[in-house]
Amino acid sequence: MSEPKKPYLSGKPISPNSLRGDETVADLVDRTFLAYNAGRIREACRLLHEKMLENNVTVGLSLSGALTPAGLGRSCLIPLIENGYVDWIVSTGANLYHDTHFGIGLTLHRGTPFVDDAVLKKQEVVRIYDILFDYNVLLQTDKFFYEILSAPEFQKTMGTAELHYLIGKFVAQREKVLDLGTVSLLSAAYQHGVPVYTSSPGDSSIGMNIAALQMKGIGPTIDVSLDVNETSAIVYHTKKRNMRSGVVMLGGGSPKNFVLQTEPQIQEVFGLEEAGHDYFLQVTDARPDTGGLSGATPAEAVSWGKVDPDRLPDSVVAYVDTTIALPILTSYVLARAPRREGKRLYERRGELLAFMKKDLPDKFQSELF
Repeated sequence: MSEPKKPYLSGKPISPNSLRGDETVADLVDRTFLAYNAGRIREACRLLHEKMLENNVTVGLSLSGALTPAGLGRSCLIPLIENGYVDWIVSTGANLYHDTHFGIGLTLHRGTPFVDDAVLKKQEVVRIYDILFDYNVLLQTDKFFYEILSAPEFQKTMGTAELHYLIGKFVAQREKVLDLGTVSLLSAAYQHGVPVYTSSPGDSSIGMNIAALQMKGIGPTIDVSLDVNETSAIVYHTKKRNMRSGVVMLGGGSPKNFVLQTEPQIQEVFGLEEAGHDYFLQVTDARPDTGGLSGATPAEAVSWGKVDPDRLPDSVVAYVDTTIALPILTSYVLARAPRREGKRLYERRGELLAFMKKDLPDKFQSELF
């Protein structure tokens, strides 16, 4: 006897109304994103709105790919921070470097990828695919970083959360002088107490300027181990306080792994009891079979302890360009979700580390701290 078909036909019929042209983004997603990767975008929007943005969820965000040069920091990421939808961030250093252009009054321009790069080089124009800007933008931004990183506040060892907090403070001051409003991701994170980490601090022009200063014997020294422990402490404290942990990963690379590795650090390395992140939302154009997404699909992540196997249904992967998906996700939750009170985790980093430290097995109490 064949299996009954009813359970497989329980979804709503695909019968959308005709578009009129006056739909909101949120309505468009709910009514017409019905299948394929549009369906995954709808599921991602609803997961973020209905579950991940509950007050008892701590949301980590990873950023990779050239998002801020395309204006996505100002259009999408800053509103997410200002509405309390993001609690901690791991980004490539390049995103934070290019984000700073806007905060210090420099401009990037829409262009075309179909140009002669040899001609651009002669005219001192830099290209990021179809984004064009004057080479002097890099020189002025480097000058800004070289000057502020020479300031007394930076003359010590620190993690990247403190590094970016201090940079955000200086950028916010420059925004105020230039009467720009908040146009920088780092400025918004500074104002709202959102810690921003970089998993590879030497892999950007910010890191390059730090390296240049160290040739003179000045500037910050970055403690990458502190970043590993602080991010793990954020997740551990969340879960032990009977709250839930959600991760939103825009693209892949090192930032994606850094937000996910918090759980193996807790379970595998520290030997603390934990089950994994509760909510998993990823936007990517990578594939697992080529190694570009290996170990990071929700199901594979379960085997690493990165995702709670009991929460696997609360996982969505949308195989879509982030520059398309992020504005849709942002507009959807701004329309549907109430504002959350920010957790201001930057100011609580010491408290969270102490909370995790007291639970460490004896061998780690003596060897690691």
